[in-house]
Amino acid sequence: MIEIGNTLVSLDLAERFFCCDLDQCLGQCCIEGDAGAPITTAEQRELERVLPVVEPELTPQARRVIGEQGVSYIDEEGDLVTSIVGGRDCVFTCHAPGGKCLCAVDRAYRQGLTGSFRKPISCYLYPLRLTEYPAFTAVNYHRWKICRSAEANGRRLGIRLYQFMKDPLIERFGKEWYDELAQACEAIIENGIE
Repeated sequence: MIEIGNTLVSLDLAERFFCCDLDQCLGQCCIEGDAGAPITTAEQRELERVLPVVEPELTPQARRVIGEQGVSYIDEEGDLVTSIVGGRDCVFTCHAPGGKCLCAVDRAYRQGLTGSFRKPISCYLYPLRLTEYPAFTAVNYHRWKICRSAEANGRRLGIRLYQFMKDPLIERFGKEWYDELAQACEAIIENGIE
């Protein structure tokens, strides 16, 4: 583990190669699983705020779910998560040519339609997962078969997980924190600890 302030970071961030390959995975992380993406109450309010902007991009089934239960719900573990369609698809999933699944909120953000809200930080950070403990935050790589193409792509391009996740990690923890992480990862790689 790498210790930075009150965070413990998995060595996977230095050791693993990673670069999303949407042409291969088709955005399965937005439609696979049995619960929505973890969100905060502040993010729930932001999703409600941007809903009128993104709603035209959503499927009729997603609009129906949102109409019935809202943009989020409490899952079996007691966590606030985005609402899902059919027990799996995030309600904010939209589709692009070739069967690709995209995030309607992120798409609207890139078009300048949502202000500073890009999407929930748990989505932006994926495939990293944060676990909050009383004394520290754990940062771990969520290994999932749907990301194998991203691992292969990262290896082919020479991009490590910490490098690929630079922007979301800076958004969550700040640039100074990220710079310290990058230094630690580079030292690990240089010393051949893999």
